[in-house]
Amino acid sequence: MGRRLTSLRVVRTEWLSPRMIRVVAGGADLADFPDTDYTDRHIKIIFPRPGVAYPDPLDLDLVRRTFSRSQWPRTRTYTVRAIDRAAGTMTIDFVHHGDSGLAGPWAATARPGDRLRLLGPGGAYAPRADADWHLLVGDEAALPAIAAALERIPAGVPVSAILQVDGPQEHQDLSSPGDARITWLHRPERLPDAVAALPFRPGDVHAFVHGEAGAVKQLRRHLLAERGIPRDALSISGYWRLGRDEDGLCQDKPVERAAPEPMTAG
Repeated sequence: MGRRLTSLRVVRTEWLSPRMIRVVAGGADLADFPDTDYTDRHIKIIFPRPGVAYPDPLDLDLVRRTFSRSQWPRTRTYTVRAIDRAAGTMTIDFVHHGDSGLAGPWAATARPGDRLRLLGPGGAYAPRADADWHLLVGDEAALPAIAAALERIPAGVPVSAILQVDGPQEHQDLSSPGDARITWLHRPERLPDAVAALPFRPGDVHAFVHGEAGAVKQLRRHLLAERGIPRDALSISGYWRLGRDEDGLCQDKPVERAAPEPMTAG
């Protein structure tokens, strides 16, 4: 039997900003969707190829055995922004790049009742309760995970968050029980420059750093070699790369995850 998909239906959508769309979905399958403690809990959304007749229910393993590769559904990885068990809903935020891409245009045209099929969850990071302070760094792609992490910082614990977006119109109202200092960067301001200029707080830091692969490569070197952050206190990866979609990036994306939390299957 193939891997079980979670099949949901869109309940509502909302434009959070000119480039960020929130999709709220629900359905009976959500009751069996596993709970995890991770704030970077991610899923793979399944996008069937137009014009291809798939088995129903969709069995990805069967499809990959019996269909040509060009007919396989495409997948895109997204962070689960929130799950409301009482309401029976899952919230996912999508970055919208206009008509380009796959998931963004889908979210822009999604209507109540549209099907949303996904695999997961995966994940590896949640803010450590014993850290002296937290560092959260990323662009729009990492914003849902950073927003979820901010909500899980222990009360009163310092956290510095540096977020890169296109401009003030992309700011979001973010909340945290922690003592949060949130810095918004507007392009062409760069994340590596902002982190290099950041005065580090005393004590042990737990860091979550995700975004465009080129910027993350610079940040990895700076945080490990120059700031001396231990590898097991740093969750870092390139979520995307300029000029490439997930089909090209997923096979060669370097990831360092904060231990001792294990990777989960996704």
